[in-house]
Amino acid sequence: MQSFLNQLVYFGYFQSLFLLFIYIFSPNKRKTINKYIAFLVLVLAIGLTGRVLYISGLFGDNYRWVIFSEFSTLLFGATIYLFTRSSLVNKTFSYKELLHYVPAVFYNIGVTIAFILPSDETLRHRVEIGNQFRITLIFIAIGLVFNIGYWTKSFLIFWRFKKAIQNELSYHVKSRFFLNFLIAIGICLFCWCTMFINWIFDYGLFNRISWQVIWISIALIILFITFYGMKEPDLFKVSSKLIPKKYSQSKLSNNQLDDLKTRLEQLMIERKPYLNRKLLKSELAEMLGVSNPEVARLLNERIGMNFFEYVNYYRIKEFIALSKTEQAKNMTFFGLAQEAGFNSKTTFNKSFKDLMGTTPKEYFSNH
Repeated sequence: MQSFLNQLVYFGYFQSLFLLFIYIFSPNKRKTINKYIAFLVLVLAIGLTGRVLYISGLFGDNYRWVIFSEFSTLLFGATIYLFTRSSLVNKTFSYKELLHYVPAVFYNIGVTIAFILPSDETLRHRVEIGNQFRITLIFIAIGLVFNIGYWTKSFLIFWRFKKAIQNELSYHVKSRFFLNFLIAIGICLFCWCTMFINWIFDYGLFNRISWQVIWISIALIILFITFYGMKEPDLFKVSSKLIPKKYSQSKLSNNQLDDLKTRLEQLMIERKPYLNRKLLKSELAEMLGVSNPEVARLLNERIGMNFFEYVNYYRIKEFIALSKTEQAKNMTFFGLAQEAGFNSKTTFNKSFKDLMGTTPKEYFSNH
């Protein structure tokens, strides 16, 4: 088992160096990759350097090299949070963001004082009297509190983002990637917490190797995210789609709201903007000559649907109309759905069932 983990350490180390090399020497990649993730890869590379030097034995069997890798412990959560926020909330960088790393600075100073600076005799004496174990548990607890806290904040940002896109977009964006990423980190934190409880109550279920598995798993997840970010940079640029164009603000009376509803329905029938597979609420507002908030108010107070539901309602109507034409005989359900404005088979099937109460196949079998 230890030999396999050592191979993963080597893989992660050289992968981090490779990604940093691409980031440094490729101007195009520097523009596309998220800066917070690039910083975290640098931290991982430094931490993995300590582990590589330890397992390679180049400087003797000194476990301080492994402790050196713990410098990244409090940097995980903060960077994951800042990465998630910058991707989903369109939050531009400011020097205030560096305050999130202040606890990591004090944590790393504490690690240095507690585990790196003391002599071997002092460390052995602490182990004999049990103080070393208690000090280790304190540092693990601090790492857990900060990382779970930042993970929770990241997940709440993602959850709010999922709700927000239904009020701004008429299609699904690739947000499942972020969900899977946060779930993977959450599983690692859960296992970390489980091991901590095990060590406190001395259940004997986990050993030092188990902790190495968690640490390496988090490192490999971050490296995978970075590699994927370089491969598909647009995946992390979803927040820009939620920025409405600026309009002069105005308050509509009830009569004006009713008139706007009539104009909107006429627009949807005559110009069919829903055929645009990536229609934005801001674009629809521009067609009507009103502000984005006024369209939101109209949908909420007069129609009772969010933007996503409203546009897909018209797409379903268009799909049913197209299904009755000669053209439909040579097309699949999804082919017709694309003609009606859908860009995702999953979105089409879910929207159809929500509106019609049945699947497309069942609907046409009964009609």
